[in-house]
Amino acid sequence: MAKVATLITDLFEDIEYTSPKEALQEAGHTVVTIDKEGNKAVRGKQGEVRVEIDHGIDDVNPDDFDALFIPGGFSPDLLRDDDRVVAFAKKFMSDMKPVFAICHGPQLLITARSLEGRDITGYKSIRVDLENAGANFHDEEVFVCQKQLVSSRTPKDLPAFNREIVNLLKEKEL
Repeated sequence: MAKVATLITDLFEDIEYTSPKEALQEAGHTVVTIDKEGNKAVRGKQGEVRVEIDHGIDDVNPDDFDALFIPGGFSPDLLRDDDRVVAFAKKFMSDMKPVFAICHGPQLLITARSLEGRDITGYKSIRVDLENAGANFHDEEVFVCQKQLVSSRTPKDLPAFNREIVNLLKEKEL
């Protein structure tokens, strides 16, 4: 089963972390949380969810993971100012490993300069940013690009997002 790196920090969208995490775990995958620093907890922007961080970015290597998950909220914007986090995300895109980004999650991929010519969706406020990054924006509940990049727009798209991330990992038999 897959070992899924999750880049997350304070102010993530609560349900955009908990719902995919549960779907991945129910399918037998391991979800590992990573922030700029380890040994701490982060809180969702709704104040409903507290997440213990498993590892700081300096303690992990992208090669040790099968897939990357980026929940939305303000977390991706707060993470993308750290070159270590950006390089970590970029490696998954460069290696064509599965990447799952919802809502504002693609902001991290924009900063990683990994979206040129790729098909993606995301929250409507980042549409122009995605297009300026060279991506082809699709206003759909879920979009799977090249059997590698799975993206969705908002919490209401979570059933489709969860279905596709689990299906992609099953298809790749990680």
